[in-house]
Amino acid sequence: MIKILAKTIVLAAFISFLTLSAKAQIGYDYSKYDIGTSVSFNTLKGDAQTTKTTEAINFNLTYNTTPFTNFVFEVQLGKLTEGDSLKTTTGRYSNNDFYAFVFRGQLQFGEFLDYSRSPFNNVLKNFYVSAGAGFIHNNITQISRYSYQIPNFFTGGYNSSSTPFIPLRIGYEFKLFNKYQQPSVRIDLAYEYNYSFGDMDGFTTTPSHNDAYTQISLGVKFAIGGGVTSYTKQIPY
Repeated sequence: MIKILAKTIVLAAFISFLTLSAKAQIGYDYSKYDIGTSVSFNTLKGDAQTTKTTEAINFNLTYNTTPFTNFVFEVQLGKLTEGDSLKTTTGRYSNNDFYAFVFRGQLQFGEFLDYSRSPFNNVLKNFYVSAGAGFIHNNITQISRYSYQIPNFFTGGYNSSSTPFIPLRIGYEFKLFNKYQQPSVRIDLAYEYNYSFGDMDGFTTTPSHNDAYTQISLGVKFAIGGGVTSYTKQIPY
């Protein structure tokens, strides 16, 4: 009788443990993969005296090790423009078509914040910082190397270039949840500074300096079916 009672208690405890574990997973699940796209507004900071804003479209694939730690691979396609051939003393103006490949890690504040009892931390949890490595290729489609204001002033350079760069990014991710409380859609608003190790505008000057471009981007990501796993904390507040 005692053995039967002991087995019954053990079985009941095991069933209770499984039930509690299952309940504990409600709101903890997330997809390991997202696919998305974004538009960005770019500003090239090169050797010209003025800047202009151009656009790019970006496509990305994200691997989520947790809901708040992400690794992103992105392809960017767009234009970079700077300068004015008539209104600046140097006469420098360039317009180029570019494509870039970017791989970066992304850490959201929810990874280390306790947001379970704090509305303020719950807002902060979706802020993130990001850094990585990239490679950009530029093809100059229009360029002005002569100054109309300074006689015999000329700026040399190349009509195409390829260079690695470092992307540094800050942003905020709005998460939208499905009926299972899984983040199924993510809306991303970000600012990115891309520091290159070479030339992007077609001008080589003395003294030389490396070019950079900034981006303000708005994008959306969708969770890909399959690859669902669990997190140690509840994802929605």
